[in-house]
Amino acid sequence: MNTKTPIPPERSAPLLNVANALTVLRLILVPVFVWLMLQPGDPIRLVATAVFIVAAITDRLDGQLARSRNLITSFGKIADPIADKALTLSAFILLSVDGRLWWWVTIVIIARELGITLLRFIMLRRAVMAASRGGKLKTTLQMIGIIGLLTPWALFLPDALATVLTALAYAAIGAALVVTVVTGVDYVLQARRIARAEEAA
Repeated sequence: MNTKTPIPPERSAPLLNVANALTVLRLILVPVFVWLMLQPGDPIRLVATAVFIVAAITDRLDGQLARSRNLITSFGKIADPIADKALTLSAFILLSVDGRLWWWVTIVIIARELGITLLRFIMLRRAVMAASRGGKLKTTLQMIGIIGLLTPWALFLPDALATVLTALAYAAIGAALVVTVVTGVDYVLQARRIARAEEAA
């Protein structure tokens, strides 16, 4: 007679949870941020920057909560990267529209982000592609650069200090561009290795 206690099935996380709520909040904040950025004046630009920072914080929090509290859902896996890309790419586009960032930089970053996101979705049927080693560094540099360029420093700081902070923001964008391209190449090479391993098998 088998006296082993049956193992209960693993419970899936509920769709309505705090991590998903933060993701939805970030999706809602994106059009708010865009609308504020399209309004004239530095004071409203400062408000737009604050909205961007809040949305960026939710990006960090929802991932941490989902992993630490086992709140990972199919909705979160899809919605989180969409919200992330919508926030950062809209910021890059608006900075270029405003003349604060060269369009070629924005185009390179958009092409990489969308291209690698599509590649990872395509590769899902073969294997889950591990996050690139420089992914966190890329995101951190992008956020520092974006916030540095969004903030109207001259509104509340001396011109000399505002100029220095803006220069540092451009340096962060330059570093982010390099890491963005390098990690993009890393993803492509990783996809090739997976495809060749499948062919060899």
